[in-house]
Amino acid sequence: MQALTTDGRAVSSRRSAYFVSDSTGITAETLGNALLANFPGFAFVRHTVPFVDTPDGAANVVRDIARDAGAGLAPIVFTTTKDAAVSSVLAAAPATIIDLLGGHLTELEGALGTTASEQLGQFHTLGDTTQYFARMRAVEYAIEHDDGQSSRALDIADVIIVAPSRCGKTPTTMYLALQYGLLVANYPLTDEDFPTDGLPRLVAPYAARCFGITTTPLRLSQVRHERRPDSRYASLAQCTLELRRAEDLYRRNRVPFLNSSTKSVEEMSAVILQTLRLRT
Repeated sequence: MQALTTDGRAVSSRRSAYFVSDSTGITAETLGNALLANFPGFAFVRHTVPFVDTPDGAANVVRDIARDAGAGLAPIVFTTTKDAAVSSVLAAAPATIIDLLGGHLTELEGALGTTASEQLGQFHTLGDTTQYFARMRAVEYAIEHDDGQSSRALDIADVIIVAPSRCGKTPTTMYLALQYGLLVANYPLTDEDFPTDGLPRLVAPYAARCFGITTTPLRLSQVRHERRPDSRYASLAQCTLELRRAEDLYRRNRVPFLNSSTKSVEEMSAVILQTLRLRT
């Protein structure tokens, strides 16, 4: 498989992508993948290498990179290592090295009039314990209120996600809880909730905090077939009916909603935060 450069030259579209970090690798992986997503014509063989905090550890990574380079995979290396000795070893690798922190840290040092801390992995440490425990509480709340299992303390929910089964309620709920510490409940719309003009009794008092999710009938049918193959629950007709009723319900009650079929959990969460003005 080949991709084309901007001047029309054909190049191999199969590349190695390394995410190298002196901590968990989450930052390198997230930022690196965000950049790679802009080049859909390439197939990347991804390697996340965390806790590379010594020159010897870096040398081991360089050997792996060299092996891939020898196999024609033209490696690209995204790094978030802060130690100069480690970075120096990585810089010698036969690859394109993209330092995701270097230039930006220098700019921040200049702006703040001080040097960056040399302590490793500070972004993913426990940090603010108050914030950490708030996120843990939010996760517990999300688990208790998943799929309408509990009506307890719905009055303190930041968001109540309402949607037919398998539209993406639970992963979105958990992401908002873990990433932002929000108290999020979700409620599944079922046949018992129709016909009705208003929202289901359990969530009706909190309509201002409700957010709806929909999808396409075909996508919903495919997802449901994985759970209950050849069932009425997964049939295209049933999925079409449920989605139409749900969208009518959202519109009648002025509940904002989005289609999850082409959006990631991160994108959906961002829309919910913005729509309900929950950004801090």
